[in-house]
Amino acid sequence: MKFLVDVCAGHRLANWLRSQGFEVLEVRDVDKRMLDEKIIEWGVRDSLVIVTLDKDFSKLTLFEMKNCFSIIRLQNVPVKQRIQNLEKVLNLHHTDLESGVIIIQKGSKLRVIKLS
Repeated sequence: MKFLVDVCAGHRLANWLRSQGFEVLEVRDVDKRMLDEKIIEWGVRDSLVIVTLDKDFSKLTLFEMKNCFSIIRLQNVPVKQRIQNLEKVLNLHHTDLESGVIIIQKGSKLRVIKLS
């Protein structure tokens, strides 16, 4: 599984994913101001799991019917907690992420929306 980490999700989170053995690309390395639509296109084109804090991603994917590999939208909390939250998502929904889902974290709850 390969990840695309949005600027708002953070470099430390991307480095943590790398330390777990995942291949990780970061939006900030290409264009810190990249439009959400372009990030989604990149994720679709290269079959990447997009990790973001931005609420627009799930709306763009669902309401504009753009199909994406998978999106994880985490809460905007301190990076240490964000990493713990991502670890929970990966442990609970690894298989779902491989089949195309949007996972939205809200508090301690995770909402999983299947795209296929």
